Amino acid sequence: MIERFVVEADHRAVGVAVRSRGGFRFFSSDPAYARLEGKLFPHARAMGRAVNELARKITTGRPLRGPIPAGGR
Repeated sequence: MIERFVVEADHRAVGVAVRSRGGFRFFSSDPAYARLEGKLFPHARAMGRAVNELARKITTGRPLRGPIPAGGR
């Protein structure tokens, strides 16, 4: 079972995911992704969706509205 892995967005590392009770916790290595720092996601796919959503908003320059959900959609 995977305990930790590098999280990438736009072909670069933006953080790491560490398995913890209840899912995976995100730790940012890129200041642009600090908004997700410490969030617990129930599974890696939910984390990937949140990271990709944030990456899209960063690259399009559109402001974020509200918190990014930990559990995905």
